[in-house]
Amino acid sequence: MDTKEKKKMRKCNICGNSRPEVWYKTKDKKTCRSCERGWRGFYYRYLVQQRQLTLFQRTASRLGYMGAGFLMAGQHTLEPLLFMAGFCCVLIQVFSRKQWNLVILQLNGLIAWTIHFINQLN
Repeated sequence: MDTKEKKKMRKCNICGNSRPEVWYKTKDKKTCRSCERGWRGFYYRYLVQQRQLTLFQRTASRLGYMGAGFLMAGQHTLEPLLFMAGFCCVLIQVFSRKQWNLVILQLNGLIAWTIHFINQLN
């Protein structure tokens, strides 16, 4: 190996092997392509993927904050309509994030306060 080839070799931060420059996607990348293509690389990338929120997700997030405000106001006044509005708004947020356990929890609260509201009318 001559000196030109040694300058083009870099050491991978995961496997520790010295590899040529072409094994890296960019000049700033510290992980070689073979380590990125392993199942761990795909799994880690899946866990921390960077993504832009859609319009529906941004709106749902804002509705969730508004719903949390309604729920806090409902606890101070014990007004069923505030609880129902709060649970509806938060339900949209957790549905957009696909948090199904929280969707069921919000539906439970919404049904309970709806029954309370109907019984209060009679």
